[in-house]
Amino acid sequence: MVAALEFVAVSKIYRGFGARQLQALNDFSLRVEPGEIFGFLGPNGAGKSTAIHLAMGFMRPTSGYGRMLGTPFGNARTRRRVGFLAENVALYHRRAERLVRFYGALSGMGGPSLSKRSREVLELVGLESQSNRNVGKFSRGMLQRTGCAQALVNDPELLILDEPTSALDPLARVAVRELLLHSRAQGKTIFLSSHLLSEVELICDRVAVINRGQVVRLGRTADLLHCADRIKISARHISAQSFEESSEENGVVTFSVPAGSERATLERVWNLGGEIVSVNPLRRSLEDIFVEATSAPVSMDQGMVQ
Repeated sequence: MVAALEFVAVSKIYRGFGARQLQALNDFSLRVEPGEIFGFLGPNGAGKSTAIHLAMGFMRPTSGYGRMLGTPFGNARTRRRVGFLAENVALYHRRAERLVRFYGALSGMGGPSLSKRSREVLELVGLESQSNRNVGKFSRGMLQRTGCAQALVNDPELLILDEPTSALDPLARVAVRELLLHSRAQGKTIFLSSHLLSEVELICDRVAVINRGQVVRLGRTADLLHCADRIKISARHISAQSFEESSEENGVVTFSVPAGSERATLERVWNLGGEIVSVNPLRRSLEDIFVEATSAPVSMDQGMVQ
């Protein structure tokens, strides 16, 4: 099956003053499959935006290559099948509906179908009542929603979204989340870069963590969050001091033990007069994974080559 997005041994070096250069990507390889929501994570300066700009054809790699929907990065016809939202939304100061129509026309759309689609996507992002207002008067959150609308207007096969929920209130975030899940159900692919790890954890099928221009963690979200070597136990009618690193809430004490020691632990709870509430594999958070993958110390000259 042709990948929706693929980077193959891509390196990107920015030339600085004198002999110093910044290596943003270093032998970077990644494959995004059709029909998945893929989370692309990393600290500031890790190379995320560089990878996205290369995929969109805004620049060329120093070495390596990539493909988008089966064609090399930068192919103009392929870009018409892609929806893109940049991290920093910058839009022409026009009426919202006219602006979305403009972006649709850039993707080869036109006529009554474009007008109808422009109204539809503005309704999807909750801006149908603001369609005749100039976006120059919009709030930051409204601009973000307009940016989402222009990314959707051409009914793209692949959505590349850089921080799509930044500046949005909680209700708008939920609406965008549902929109992305609906897009996946229609067979579309979403490549999502975000610092809101809780949002990524909720909707992404797979995630990659990038640091210093390389992938340092990659896998299915559920697999990464599953901790096979520890078990989480919750019990009532026991003291929180009975087990190490335990917490108590509403009379329920929760703690974790190494896998394989569950039976002995349950017997100890019963001997203490306790009642077992639940026994489950320990589930880590995506924040735990992110910190673990990117916690190596970084020197002041990290990424600089002579």
